[in-house]
Amino acid sequence: MAVDGLIDARRRIAAAAAKAGRDPEAVELVVVSKGQSDATVQALYDAGHRLFGENRADALLERHQGTLPADIRWHFVGTVQRRKAGAISRRIELLHSMDRQKLEGAWASLSSVPPVLLQVNLAGEAQKHGYDRRDIQDAAERLSDLGVAVRGLMVLPPAPQAPEDSRRWFAELADLGAALRAVSPKAAELSMGMSSDFEVAVECGSTMVRLGRTIFGPPKD
Repeated sequence: MAVDGLIDARRRIAAAAAKAGRDPEAVELVVVSKGQSDATVQALYDAGHRLFGENRADALLERHQGTLPADIRWHFVGTVQRRKAGAISRRIELLHSMDRQKLEGAWASLSSVPPVLLQVNLAGEAQKHGYDRRDIQDAAERLSDLGVAVRGLMVLPPAPQAPEDSRRWFAELADLGAALRAVSPKAAELSMGMSSDFEVAVECGSTMVRLGRTIFGPPKD
């Protein structure tokens, strides 16, 4: 079932990219394997997929203690607790959720420092982490001064009732990303779009979509 979901997700990404006049190859699919067995991850690997994401430090560590292939590319997409930053950093190639100034120094102090995306709280939701839109440039400069590479931006918009509800947030992040890229050319990534709205995100310029339910189906009770 998961392999069928992967195939369908790739088809939908390609269709959304074509609709927007974009190259489908410009959009990476991060399969968020939260709650899935290693066997399920292995099945997707055997089907040719290599890029996976976890949102909990303990789950990421367990993946690396198992028998999954060493050439899987891991991203971290959840909130980072500073005390677990070191364990996370040694096992990933990209952090999607650099979300607050208190984390910047902790991340920069690690011996292994993967690049990051700045998580932006565009809607100002109290229950979510993330930088204010006005603080993006300053955060990018601080991280650069600390030796941390900023590769772009990430957003978790308000939960949409319909996919189109997210378009305003994705369009705004794309504009913010263009402004950041003007001063930091390597900060070209836009991590936006999840199972409920990823096709709209691709139309708005997303370079990474983070999909779980679309691949695996709804969570089982």
